[in-house]
Amino acid sequence: MRAIREGDVLWTPPPGFAQRSRMARFLAEVETRRGERFEDYAAAWRWSVDDLEGFWGAVWEHFDIAGERGPRVLGSVEMPGAEWFPGARLSYVEHLFRQAVGDRPALVVASEAAAPREVSWAELEAKVAAAAAALAGLGVAAGDRVAAYLPNGEEALVAFLAAASLGAIWTCCSPDFGAKSAVDRLRQVEPKVLFAVDGYRYGGKAVDRAADLAAIRAALPGLAATVLVAPPDRARGVGALAWEELLARGRGAALAPRRLPFEHPLWILYSSGTTGPPKAIVQSQGGILLEHLKSNALHLDLGPDDRFFWFTTTGWMMWNKLVGGLLVGATVVLYDGSPGWPDLGALWRLAATAGITYFGASAAYLDACRRAGVSPRGLAAGRVRALGSTGSPLSPAGFAWVYDEVEREVWLQSVSGGTDVCTAFLGGCPFAPVRAGELQRRCLGARVEAFDEAGRPLVGEVGELVLTAPMPSMPVRFWNDPDGSRYRESYFDLYPGVWRHGDWIKITPEGGAVLYGRSDATLNRHGVRMGSAEIYAVVEAVPGVADSLVVDVELPGRPAWMGLFVVPAAGRALDEALVAQIRAALRTALSPRHVPDAVLGVPAVPKTLNGKKLEIPVKKILTGKSLEQAANLGSVADPAALSAFAAIGEKLRAGEL
Repeated sequence: MRAIREGDVLWTPPPGFAQRSRMARFLAEVETRRGERFEDYAAAWRWSVDDLEGFWGAVWEHFDIAGERGPRVLGSVEMPGAEWFPGARLSYVEHLFRQAVGDRPALVVASEAAAPREVSWAELEAKVAAAAAALAGLGVAAGDRVAAYLPNGEEALVAFLAAASLGAIWTCCSPDFGAKSAVDRLRQVEPKVLFAVDGYRYGGKAVDRAADLAAIRAALPGLAATVLVAPPDRARGVGALAWEELLARGRGAALAPRRLPFEHPLWILYSSGTTGPPKAIVQSQGGILLEHLKSNALHLDLGPDDRFFWFTTTGWMMWNKLVGGLLVGATVVLYDGSPGWPDLGALWRLAATAGITYFGASAAYLDACRRAGVSPRGLAAGRVRALGSTGSPLSPAGFAWVYDEVEREVWLQSVSGGTDVCTAFLGGCPFAPVRAGELQRRCLGARVEAFDEAGRPLVGEVGELVLTAPMPSMPVRFWNDPDGSRYRESYFDLYPGVWRHGDWIKITPEGGAVLYGRSDATLNRHGVRMGSAEIYAVVEAVPGVADSLVVDVELPGRPAWMGLFVVPAAGRALDEALVAQIRAALRTALSPRHVPDAVLGVPAVPKTLNGKKLEIPVKKILTGKSLEQAANLGSVADPAALSAFAAIGEKLRAGEL
């Protein structure tokens, strides 16, 4: 693997690439219709965040939103409380099915147990119409909540679109959530109907969820019906309606999506809930429709010729973003199963057999492929022209691996945003080069800045990631937060009227961005604040290191202590030689301040169900909190991974480390 440094240019848009992009077409239309002139992307971005009325009005016009627009784009620009398109009425589902071309595939559905199969737009519309009619027959109306405990398959997507067409509010947990984790989320919103499975396959094994499903149903007394994706006999045996029986009830119905106010809820997403009750985040029909059209068409450059894939479960906001590919006419590729079974090449082989053109995954998955020596180029990755990475910062070594082992001419988009806005506000730009470790540009309509502690903007220095102007996909509210206090505390506690996202970011002089991890897991060494992501990028590039986690702990009466916890690669021990390599790499690549006080081996790095490292709960355990006090164990992928830190914490507090 070649040596690579943050900021090295790995890809430059080839001749004509930017001019053929959907973003270029949009900006040309704005210039023609509105008389604007953009010398470069920086000028276009500045216009998009300074003239919110003009930009979001242009998005509505460009995508020809089905519905009544209303007299204004913004009734209020205050945060929190921005009022978007007052008086407008529209439907996410109506606009989505305007892309339908009968026999053209809308979906490609695959799993560990089944080869890819296509679902046409006509078939999808017929199933959504049938499910919507059946839900209406069960008494579901606008404003009711429809919940799911489903994997990433056709049924979840059909159920979501059916509910949304009625104005019902969708919410979902993946069946890899245990009963407690699912109940912590779904009980908050009191669903009327639950779609579910009683088991699934993962890593080549059957996982029984019958007991978990029974516990979930028992905790939701307001359910009018449960729809089980299972044979009718099995469904009837537990007092549920089978999926096929539901569709049969509405078969032959015509789809008639209901137009709703712009701010009418579309779905409820949830925060990770690792350190407290998950926040139930409500996002609107109109806000998500406009944002996903902008993001998927202009920044991901998706259209009807694309097959759009992102490896995700239904419990991660990337599932919602993936479904939004249908809004721009792309064929969406759904996959249910493990990304590592039977080996880490499985998803790359899927890319070839399903004809994927845009391949998305987590940074953790891409780095796992790199460390395992996977070469997708050798696996015939097929038509992949663009590759997306999110979930955590992709290391410079990960960037280099993509260009060395996937495709030299692929457009790599490292993107970042969050569940809170269900989109990326940093990501792909067809006018900009790809630099190792960087996100290409700030997205149109997203006024992202780096702030110092006094709220002053920074360029070329690390600061708090903030949004200083509203976006339409920001939550309209949290569920069960009547006075809005929890919402305000979550984003507006540090800088009044400014959204604080909770990440460290550096805006580069060229206009790109580098993320350095969560700001609420800050490392403070001798008065210098550092992000954990830059340490992970160096440590996990050291041969023999499989994974790592770093925390900075303050204990009474002693200096702050920074511990680096390392999972050695299979067959390798964390011996003195490997520790010395790690320390030398950090000192050389970063600085002496980045060298930890201790490097300790652990069997596994604890992570959320969506694969994010649990730095804050580990800090709490090291300072003496119990596992239950430190984390909501139902939201932890492997609670046993936290146990090793309790013994380490005892030694630390006793002064033995």
